[in-house]
Amino acid sequence: MELSIPEFRIESVKAVVLRAPIPVPVRTSFGTMRDRPAVFVRVDDDRGRHGYGEIWCNFPTVAAEHRKRLVDEIVGPALMEMKPDGNTAPFDRLMDRLHVLALQSGEWGPLRQVAAGLDAAVHDLAARRAGLPLFRYLNPAASGDIAVYASGIGPETPGATAERARKGGHAAFKVKVGFGRDTDLTSLTAIRQAIGPHTRLMADANQGWTLEEAAARVADYAGFDLTWIEEPLRADRPLREWSDLAARSPIPIAAGENLNGRAEFDAMMQSSALAFVQPDVAKWGGVSGCYDIAAAAAGCETVYCPHFLGGGIGLAASAHLLAAEGGGGMLEIDVNPNPLRDEVAGAMLRPNDGRLCLPDRPGIGITPDELFS
Repeated sequence: MELSIPEFRIESVKAVVLRAPIPVPVRTSFGTMRDRPAVFVRVDDDRGRHGYGEIWCNFPTVAAEHRKRLVDEIVGPALMEMKPDGNTAPFDRLMDRLHVLALQSGEWGPLRQVAAGLDAAVHDLAARRAGLPLFRYLNPAASGDIAVYASGIGPETPGATAERARKGGHAAFKVKVGFGRDTDLTSLTAIRQAIGPHTRLMADANQGWTLEEAAARVADYAGFDLTWIEEPLRADRPLREWSDLAARSPIPIAAGENLNGRAEFDAMMQSSALAFVQPDVAKWGGVSGCYDIAAAAAGCETVYCPHFLGGGIGLAASAHLLAAEGGGGMLEIDVNPNPLRDEVAGAMLRPNDGRLCLPDRPGIGITPDELFS
């Protein structure tokens, strides 16, 4: 899979912050979301054509407004100053330009996230300029048919949430763990009873354990026939710990949403620590970086399954990336209420029997200009 690098100048960049209230907070092992934030970006070319991206901003609570200011004051102007270049991806060019600022400020994460969202918007615009859906712009031989799974299922009512997700078209499910052994076992028992013994089930620990805790927990949870255990360790733990756990774990390991560079991804995949790799298009790399990881994963016998927990623009881009990659992975779809996902993406991302068929419309398939008015 060879990625075509867009060659045109960006004339304007606009970012908006939106927050949607939710009736039930979304809990993880490290924090709670009490509303659903989103930073959406739009880039325009010299003919007024638009491309859309999304910037990760779930944590901390002030993240969305901070990232919008980075777009407005620093990264957006840097993108507009760049001359067309068909050799280097927008994400890489931006991060090279921002490298000293990132060192000086220590703000590697926010700057990478902003650069990722803008890279995705540039690729969406490139696909629209070509009159192609993004998945076919990336890979002319790709089909728009992909598998999906329901995520964001917490310890409160895992069985009932899975039942609702099944009625909404899902056929695979992921439950959050990392809340203590007894709570986790209760959640796993409830969801397995709800979905039956043969349905695909995953668990996400959100970096919640030490190596020895992870080894004990995966042994405890092995009887639930899990497809993977996600982020059992902190993303910055030494590679030897990940490899050690993989050798001891009866459950395949998934991770990647909190890795921060191509070298980190390559090391994890080449070590055979990961069975599933999960970069996030709104958090690192954008379309160019995540597509490169997807290609590398195939050579490492690692399955590409894009991570995503945000609004409709980033989820649509993630769907197109998975379709372009064409492997056996699944798209993550959070099933908690989120108007900024459902009202933006609409019916395009509603599954049927665990699958989606992306429309043959240019770019990511949605044109949410009303968000930027």
